[in-house]
Amino acid sequence: MNYQESLDWIHSKLKFGIKPGVSRVEWLLNELGNPQDRVKGIHIVGTNGKGSTVNYLQNTFTAAGYEVGTFISPFIMDFRERISINGQMISKEDLTLMVNRIKPIVERLPLETPWEAATEFEIITVLMFLYFGEVHPVDIAFIEAGMGGLHDSTNVFTPLAVICTSIGLDHQAYLGETHAAIAQNKAGVLKAGVPLIYATDREDVADVFEKRAQELACPSYRLGRDFSYRDQGAGFDFFYQGECIEGIDLAMPGQHQRANASLALMTTLLLKGRFPRVTTDVILSALSTSRWLGRTEFVRPHLMIDGAHNNESVQVLVDLLQTDYADKDIHILFAAIEGKPVTTMLEMLDQFASLTVTSFDFPKALQLEAYPSQYAKVFTWQEWLENMKPDEKKLYLVTGSLYFISEIRQSLV
Repeated sequence: MNYQESLDWIHSKLKFGIKPGVSRVEWLLNELGNPQDRVKGIHIVGTNGKGSTVNYLQNTFTAAGYEVGTFISPFIMDFRERISINGQMISKEDLTLMVNRIKPIVERLPLETPWEAATEFEIITVLMFLYFGEVHPVDIAFIEAGMGGLHDSTNVFTPLAVICTSIGLDHQAYLGETHAAIAQNKAGVLKAGVPLIYATDREDVADVFEKRAQELACPSYRLGRDFSYRDQGAGFDFFYQGECIEGIDLAMPGQHQRANASLALMTTLLLKGRFPRVTTDVILSALSTSRWLGRTEFVRPHLMIDGAHNNESVQVLVDLLQTDYADKDIHILFAAIEGKPVTTMLEMLDQFASLTVTSFDFPKALQLEAYPSQYAKVFTWQEWLENMKPDEKKLYLVTGSLYFISEIRQSLV
């Protein structure tokens, strides 16, 4: 198969949907010689903030001269973004080579085991471990879970540390109906003795994490208890055990990004014994230049895109708009996928100059007629963009599903 045929083959597995559990991935990896056992990685779970935290870590360790792998989802511009080294996505040649190698094994799975065929995400996960563990070995990999933790396809290796960025109500049909239940699922990636670095302002979530950490003898580090940050004008200072890193500036705005960066900083400090080239100067420089596609990103002088795709991320976005853009007339275009709490998300956004909803070209995109009737509707997002009248007093914002943001960005950049 060539590259396009390889990509088409991967995408053809979308029809198998989501299948929580790691048995299929473990079988496939075993047939490949268990490359995941050779990966030195950090496992990142959480409802929101995973991608930004991975980005901070990747930039920092790459700047220090290490070979750094990242595994993220979803992609924004190109499928190959999901598997990258030093911020550069996997080559078409390497992806094609690996697909041709694993395809016969994937096809044997439902014939030789009691399990159904592998899903798209399971196949991508196997490709990632094969790449980082054998084809292009890395010094460290930052591996983002797809959904949840315990039953996520990525939960097949022993990490150097686990980061949980946040716990919110998302994917409840798979992860549980309460914050505590979702935390329990995400805590399922912890392994004996592995450090846990996490952020939460909910005591029920903290109780879950601390109980699981105690059961597995895992040292735990909670933002606000064991390490913290303090705003200093446009920047902030970071504190841990009497140590202070001063004058940290971030390229991405918002308090949530300071929390994400603090999680990355805490993890970096815990890893310094293994990775001594990560110095304070390297950290400060890397954090100041780290940007993440589709997150509070300006793609035009007055046009921001942000993938706020659940209640918690919408609230974070609203807080940012109220603090950093209070002097602007804010005009918002929103689109979501099915199964999201659209009513409450829109209620939070319906306080600015205008709010319009639309749909987009994606199998699970919420159709226009499914939105609450009180909101202005536009049949295509292109029409909304064409009607923008940018000036210094206005901010135009496109938000909602990351798949929606991806479609918009690909058309503009």
